[in-house]
Amino acid sequence: MSSSPAGPKDRARAEALRRKIILHERKYYVENDPQISDEEFDRLVRELRDLEARFPELVTPESPTQRVGGKPVEGFPTVVHRTPMMSIDNGYTEDEIREFDQRVRKILPEKPIAYTAELKIDGLSMSILYRDGKFVRGVTRGDGVRGDDVSANVKTIRSLPLTIEREGEVEVRGEVYLPFRSFRAINREREEAGQALFANPRNAAAGSVRLLDPREVASRNLSIFLYYLFIDGREEPSQWGALKELRELGFPTNPNSRFCKTIEEALAYFREWNAKRDSLEYDADGIVIKVDDAGERQALGTTAKSPRWAISYKFPARQATTRINDILIQVGRTGALTPVAVLEPVKLSGTTISRSTLHNEEELRRKDFRIGDYVLIERSGDVIPQVVSVMKDRRPRGAKRFAWPKRCPVCGSKVFKPEGEVISRCENTSCPDRIRESILHFAARRAMDINGLGEAIVDQLLAAKLVRSIPDLYGLSLESLTALERMGVKSAGNLLDEIEASKSRGLARLLFALGIRHVGERLAQTLAARFKTLEALEAAGREDLLRAEDVGPKVAESILFFFAQPENKDVLHRLRQAGVKDRIAAETAGPKPLAGQIFVITGTLPGLSRDEARDLLEGQGAEVGSSVTRKTTGVIVGESPGSKLDRARELGVRTIEAKEFLELVGRKS
Repeated sequence: MSSSPAGPKDRARAEALRRKIILHERKYYVENDPQISDEEFDRLVRELRDLEARFPELVTPESPTQRVGGKPVEGFPTVVHRTPMMSIDNGYTEDEIREFDQRVRKILPEKPIAYTAELKIDGLSMSILYRDGKFVRGVTRGDGVRGDDVSANVKTIRSLPLTIEREGEVEVRGEVYLPFRSFRAINREREEAGQALFANPRNAAAGSVRLLDPREVASRNLSIFLYYLFIDGREEPSQWGALKELRELGFPTNPNSRFCKTIEEALAYFREWNAKRDSLEYDADGIVIKVDDAGERQALGTTAKSPRWAISYKFPARQATTRINDILIQVGRTGALTPVAVLEPVKLSGTTISRSTLHNEEELRRKDFRIGDYVLIERSGDVIPQVVSVMKDRRPRGAKRFAWPKRCPVCGSKVFKPEGEVISRCENTSCPDRIRESILHFAARRAMDINGLGEAIVDQLLAAKLVRSIPDLYGLSLESLTALERMGVKSAGNLLDEIEASKSRGLARLLFALGIRHVGERLAQTLAARFKTLEALEAAGREDLLRAEDVGPKVAESILFFFAQPENKDVLHRLRQAGVKDRIAAETAGPKPLAGQIFVITGTLPGLSRDEARDLLEGQGAEVGSSVTRKTTGVIVGESPGSKLDRARELGVRTIEAKEFLELVGRKS
């Protein structure tokens, strides 16, 4: 911290950084049109944070560095909504929606009623207030009259602007939700930590918003769509116009909303999205149909609980009834024992479901699943089907409670359940099922990216005893591989090339690939950046680890435990002997011929993972974008390209084939 006050240059730089960061947050999170790399964005944030640390008087409440507060809050005060947040009546058939339209027309005869139709996001309703362009607070719907002030948590939502270009008071309302990708990541972490899993993204979003520590909320990666706008207490003249105004102010709105001139157009919108709902990256459980004109809405009024000018048309429930034929225990790569229900096959959302996880021993006992039970299963979007409940009235006579094993069903070793956790674990690090899952995780795309090392090959390698642990992969030969069933010389050679290439994936990927409990992909990158070498991380003490970002006591203990095990020490030693790089390569100085250029990758590039291609481009100074815009320099086209190629042709953006790309980055094909 500086003892002297900030000078004019410091103030000007801080303001310039804030404007730049806010601009790029909007480009990335709202417009899906990133203009700089993640590394450059992080560099801007670090510079602003360092400047504010030296001159605390430069910190403003709306600064991007203030999205996450420093300390947990002690509770949530209650706030009364200026205008009640009413619930919307539901409809389940086209007849009910047409009856709604008839009721509207009865009150407003001889008027051409237009509607705005929007996807009904399954999340948590929120009211957010701005005053003179600055974020003031975020309040949950609560009982509709009053809700909880969760401002510190709402500020962590990166797609939500902290400042807007509008004077006076602006209130926006919308739905906080959890994208499927974030939902899966949270449940993976909870399962690893021995915590109860969230049943669905909505529960996870609601639970996240009510956490007392904003830092933990920030790690959940919540998102939001806004759909109501009040300026100085007045509603916008039309709902469709309000959505347009929200976008112009920098708020994220759902891009799939539609203006409908008639109720029939709204019904067509419903049919379209009922068929396409599985393509969404978030959970939508129906559509909301609203009378578009604000004057007409006022004339229609409300009942005691709901507006007469809106109705929700719910998608059909994605549920089915089936029977548990058996309960098996699977052993994961961390030794976790997971109960799995073997189901009477049943069709659900176009997929035949024959198995479903029952999560853990505690969940199995709490819901009292038994062999022979009839159960209700549910599937939402691309979320894995879940067994929701047991139909105990249909339980067969004599059905016995499931006896949890005291020994591993695979290797017979003792089962251990750490105090305070709900997951039992096999203690044997050489358990065959643990080795299998560990190798598959090690070879995964986001880990060491060994293309071609899938389940079938791993099973053959284990059966032939060619591989007993991860380092054995680096001792495989062409002769040993071609002896496997359906493994030709070319396939074996390709796999050996992939294994050899994996040696250079870097420290962050290696840390993630090792499968250390609680160390996910993002934390692995953080640890690699901080400690630089695997040796330094191994030597780190508890206090050294706790000083690293996102490392708490439980994570620190897990890392220390991993490196203390003789078996793991042996694995690391053998990986080093095999030539696996376990340090961050020093940055190479030199010219950056592609500096200032933006490239987008589509399809699969032969011999290269997507991340390797990104590294090659960024090594030459280029930026790698996620979507094609008029600012894109070129689109690199691999095998089986997607819609980005069509977009490039539409905009007249240069397309680059794989061979030309390799020449561009100075790499021999």
